[in-house]
Amino acid sequence: MAKRDYYEVLGVPKNASDDDIKKAYRKLAMKYHPDRNQGDGAKKAEESFKEVKEAYEMLSDGQKRAAYDRFGHAGVDPAMGGGRPGAEAYGGFAEAFGDIFGDIFGGAGGARRGAGGGQQVYRGSDLSYAMEITLEEAARGKDSQIRIPSWDDCKACDGSGAKPGTSAKTCPTCNGSGQVHLRQGFFSIQQTCPNCHGSGKIIPDPCTACNGAGRIKSNKTLEVKIPAGINEGMRIRSAGNGEPGTNGGPPGDLYIEIRIKQHDIFERDGDDLHCTIPVGIATAALGGQIEVPTLGGKAEIELPEGTQHGKTFRLRGKGIKGVRSSYPGDLYCHVAVETPIKLTEHQRKLLKELDESFKKGGDRHSPNAKSWTDRVKDLFK
Repeated sequence: MAKRDYYEVLGVPKNASDDDIKKAYRKLAMKYHPDRNQGDGAKKAEESFKEVKEAYEMLSDGQKRAAYDRFGHAGVDPAMGGGRPGAEAYGGFAEAFGDIFGDIFGGAGGARRGAGGGQQVYRGSDLSYAMEITLEEAARGKDSQIRIPSWDDCKACDGSGAKPGTSAKTCPTCNGSGQVHLRQGFFSIQQTCPNCHGSGKIIPDPCTACNGAGRIKSNKTLEVKIPAGINEGMRIRSAGNGEPGTNGGPPGDLYIEIRIKQHDIFERDGDDLHCTIPVGIATAALGGQIEVPTLGGKAEIELPEGTQHGKTFRLRGKGIKGVRSSYPGDLYCHVAVETPIKLTEHQRKLLKELDESFKKGGDRHSPNAKSWTDRVKDLFK
């Protein structure tokens, strides 16, 4: 019997795009798939499925399509289009629908098939460790040691999980594959075996030392290098130091999350530092040099005469050089003019005399107070 035209089989024109061909194939493959056609119409559906698959294989391949357009069926190798609807036919179906079904049925939770399609292999879980460091350590970096949980093979059972003198048995539910197949409509869904949890084996007599786990929890010391400039909340990844995998799966990772202790003097804002500098009322009025702290030592700033409360001085490059920065931030010194307390009688007398002299001098000693008073008067007019 002569073969039908491939474009006619898929129901697309000869100038159809690759996407149009793929969409047509998906629709027809879904319609004629053997899992959806049982009973009297199964044989006819199977033949249609093979025909649709053959047409798609030829037209989805650029070289084969070009040869077919030029020479027809004689231009392509018939051997590539035949075959029974076995693994190859179902493979074409799975490939075309993989982007739809892959996310639904594909290895969620980091699972994958073991060698030879055997037991499910699971990646170990990641671990998190909170490390608290000082601001100075964050700025300069440090080498540190931490103790983290580890797992060693149980010596009593040599890691088998079975009581000494006994052994694990093949799981009767999945016959050692670690997987069971459930049919839902025309889908065949593969799930982890609920009896052996994907291991393919059951342990009738668990080892009492490890309760059948085959490993015992312990601790190990890990060297950690904290890079200079690291900031609050940043994480350092230590590959392979998380929980071990299952059935030979790879271990997870360890994430070290940085916490920075509150500093007595400085507050960090990105790469910049802020500090408050208390200044006596006389020093603020007369001006002069004052000494301020930095993370690298001491520095001096020049206070101008009549410095007001809240005045900010910027020291360039006296902040922190961040992990991803090419130069350090700045240090901002905020002046806090301090009002004297617990005055003696003599000091009270001197301050009163000083206040009287300020009043006699008029507005030139307190320009801000004069401006504020005028605004208040305007408010209540």
